[in-house]
Amino acid sequence: MTEIRKITGIVPTNKAAVEAAFAGIEPQALACCNWPDQFPYAPEVSFRMFHTGDYLMLRFDVAERCTMARVTEDNGEVWTDSCVEFFIAPDDSGYYYNFECSCIGRLLLGFRKEREHPAHAAPKVMAAILRNPSLGLRPFPEHEGNNRWSVVLAIPPQALFMHELSDWSGLKASVNLYKCGDKLSQPHFLSWKPIKTPKPDFHRPDFFEQIKFSEI
Repeated sequence: MTEIRKITGIVPTNKAAVEAAFAGIEPQALACCNWPDQFPYAPEVSFRMFHTGDYLMLRFDVAERCTMARVTEDNGEVWTDSCVEFFIAPDDSGYYYNFECSCIGRLLLGFRKEREHPAHAAPKVMAAILRNPSLGLRPFPEHEGNNRWSVVLAIPPQALFMHELSDWSGLKASVNLYKCGDKLSQPHFLSWKPIKTPKPDFHRPDFFEQIKFSEI
């Protein structure tokens, strides 16, 4: 079981302190190219994660050939742009949350048991999730090159809006993380942990990995 380190005294809006904390966290690669025959392209992607109790701090770093940010609203089709994703099941009910964030910080948050029929987060919940994308907030068409970008998310426990959480400390959950870009010139579907399905499908909690948020 992967343990998520607790680092106290960090304010998410203090970018220097957040970056210093991330510098002490070993990056983990999103390197599972689960469908190489259909989608062989694999950008370089890693993530780092820690929590403060009040926030889950999650940073993605991406190096890719094609980058796009056309979706302009939250809870839109962000997976069609250059997108990173964090799925978490906080209990064994079979339900999970999917956080999907574009390279300009547009976010989708759903709660569901399967791909269909999600409950999406209300605007108040979305507003509480802080986002710091290195590419800024303005949409742009696809451009090709040696594109590098990052995004930092600060997620309060209350973002799990169908649960009653007030602190990340001690929580046991199961997760997977992803990188995609369904409508890029080079579409791709990478994951942290392997997914054994015939075609791309991130909505598979049976392939999530157990984690624990440290209490101290």
